[in-house]
Amino acid sequence: MTKFDDKYMRMAEIWAENSYCKRRKVGALLVKDRMIISDGYNGTPAGFENVCEDENGVTKAYVLHAEANAISKVAQSGNSSLGATLYVTASPCIECAKMIIQAGIKRVVYKDEYRLTDGVELLHRAGVETEKLD
Repeated sequence: MTKFDDKYMRMAEIWAENSYCKRRKVGALLVKDRMIISDGYNGTPAGFENVCEDENGVTKAYVLHAEANAISKVAQSGNSSLGATLYVTASPCIECAKMIIQAGIKRVVYKDEYRLTDGVELLHRAGVETEKLD
């Protein structure tokens, strides 16, 4: 754990407040060399209405996770996520874990445990350092 982990996580929690999702608001920050290089929160793709759940309260299939938003934003920026740390308010799902590995992110710090643990397990298999903050 670094002395900045709590601060970056608090910032990710504040960023999660930007989400229009009702069921769960998730925020993510991508940090490299103590600089925030990207951020994201869960929500719909650009150009879509900001409604994450259908009339039954089920999350729409095309809603992007906070990690996916942060990784795609850094790709557009020209920055590199190679060796970066991802701070996310909920542990990554399996799909986000695959993107994290491919993006070269070396460390993931999360706060809340997602109900499925296969994402964190895949990160461990790939040698990505993971840490749950209490």
